[in-house]
Amino acid sequence: MTTTGAGRPRLSTRKRPGATAREEILDAAAELFTTRGFTGTSTRMIADAVGIRQASMYHHFATKDDILATLLLGTVTAPVQRAEQLRQTCDDAIVRIYALVLFDTGQLADSRWNLGALYLLPEVTTERFTEFRALRDDLMAHYAAFARDAVDAIGGTDCGPGTAELPFRLVEATISARSDAAAHATTSALTRHTIAAAALRTLGWTDPTEPIATRAAEALDRIAASCPQPDK
Repeated sequence: MTTTGAGRPRLSTRKRPGATAREEILDAAAELFTTRGFTGTSTRMIADAVGIRQASMYHHFATKDDILATLLLGTVTAPVQRAEQLRQTCDDAIVRIYALVLFDTGQLADSRWNLGALYLLPEVTTERFTEFRALRDDLMAHYAAFARDAVDAIGGTDCGPGTAELPFRLVEATISARSDAAAHATTSALTRHTIAAAALRTLGWTDPTEPIATRAAEALDRIAASCPQPDK
């Protein structure tokens, strides 16, 4: 019989990806929340999906809300960090917004489970999830600031009132695209570069986007190289 990270015996061999029992719990909860729904998932179901006793799960998370809060925070912490790093290291406003969209879309599209689909849960409006909502608001503010800087740098014609909000909204379209694709057992045709290019177009950019895409990828690579584990 194997043990969890807390030294408690498992009911079965390891079932989930993750280096620790905590990571396995998060993976199992992410799958169940996004496939069965939050209210339709019990802590016992999560523990069973991991192969641990329910009591062992409570060593890592006191409540189901705590698990959901951790999962939601994980979707916004990394892009907020990257936005702050881009603000400090990338002087080109057009490259900067493209790079943020590229990074954020990538992490939403490539995550194992479509956690963004949980944003609209009624539970997320409660006080327990204030930290998540505040951090998501912070991310939205970064997007809006980057977008305004890009519009100024482009000096062209944008889409009118609310233009600065569009890049963030385009990125979160990844969430519904994933949901629709899953419902039809297909893969979303949207790519992160498609969304990043569309974000630039909404801000008035009319030139080719390929050179911007290259520079944005290079900017992200430099940040990753200088901070190998920025999101931990």
